[in-house]
Amino acid sequence: MTSGDASISAATRRSVLLLSFATFSSMTAQRLCDAMLPELSREFSASLAQAAQVVSMFAVVYGLAQLFYGPLGDRLGKYRVVTLATLGCSVGSIAAVFAASLDWLVLARMLVALGAAAVIPLSLAWIGDAVAYEQRQETLARVGLGTTLGITGGQLLGGVFTDSLGWRWAFGFMTLLFGAVGLLLLADLRRQRRAPQVAHSTQPVVRPGFVAQALIIVTGRWSRVVLGVAFVEGAAGFGVMAIWASHLHHTLDLSLSVSGAIVALFGLGGMFYMAVARFLIRRFGERGLVRLGVGLLGASAWVLAVTPHWGPAIPASLLGGFGFFMFHNTMQANATQMAPTARGTAVSLFASALFMGQSVGVLLAAALVTRIGSAAVIGAGGMVLVLVGVFFAHALRQRDALMDLE
Repeated sequence: MTSGDASISAATRRSVLLLSFATFSSMTAQRLCDAMLPELSREFSASLAQAAQVVSMFAVVYGLAQLFYGPLGDRLGKYRVVTLATLGCSVGSIAAVFAASLDWLVLARMLVALGAAAVIPLSLAWIGDAVAYEQRQETLARVGLGTTLGITGGQLLGGVFTDSLGWRWAFGFMTLLFGAVGLLLLADLRRQRRAPQVAHSTQPVVRPGFVAQALIIVTGRWSRVVLGVAFVEGAAGFGVMAIWASHLHHTLDLSLSVSGAIVALFGLGGMFYMAVARFLIRRFGERGLVRLGVGLLGASAWVLAVTPHWGPAIPASLLGGFGFFMFHNTMQANATQMAPTARGTAVSLFASALFMGQSVGVLLAAALVTRIGSAAVIGAGGMVLVLVGVFFAHALRQRDALMDLE
């Protein structure tokens, strides 16, 4: 055990592991429909843009729900809300299994989003309370392993189930997954109540109303930078990524399973980053991680967009995921420190900006595909991420000065 681990108790590490399971479930649900879009379009006799509502409306509800979950987590307990929300996601998943129309499926996805919205941001906020800042980015990388596995699992499971047993089975699997993880979280929550953990936050605990909490965040100059970059990251990153599998399916004539598997390597690349995060964080620092990350991601997006053969798409997806999570993990660490006295609300607003950006990105990408083609959309998304990453790396240099003025 390293010295970095020594300051984190075994109980906290166990809770972090369970939160990783929860974030895996949440992210799997988010990305589950990406590879399904062509089949959903065919089965419900809808256009690709119409079928994409199962992704975009999920993101809209996910983003708006942050306005509710942030203050709720600060008041009732972040771990408790994550537990109940995870169990609640099973309800929407069951509804999706029996969807008889596209509208029904979109509504079921919105119900899942309503529960899943609490999981990742409040997990990050709980870590912000329980782990000192010196170990926080490394710990966030560990819980982020669940997120990256979820991207891989969502893309892969969506394509495999659709090509084999049918897309409804994917939602049946999610019903069981959410239920099992929720019960594990519930058992750990009871343990925490019997032996409360010591918080590592040095800030005083306050319980202002939501408006007061939000004002603390949005009036801060550095907070506005983080939230603005998160919105663009969501639109150009997660949003455009929703059409990657469809692009490979239509342009390279690959099956949905193979297309989903290739795009799932994006998550595997993120897993590789998590495995070496400690070394990279100490070697490059935040600015270096951001610049290198968006550089890899932009190059990977262009390779994926222009390759005439599926071979180069494999390393492109791997390196794209590696680069994206170098950038995203740095964003997460900064989000947990925007407003330590209202951390749940702060991280939830960060997630809201991220996934509202995703909803805009999905709708815009789906609309532009019919006009300029999927290759151009993916290439443009990669360039936008490079530009916003360069901006954020420059902003990090001025962060301390901005926070001193708040």
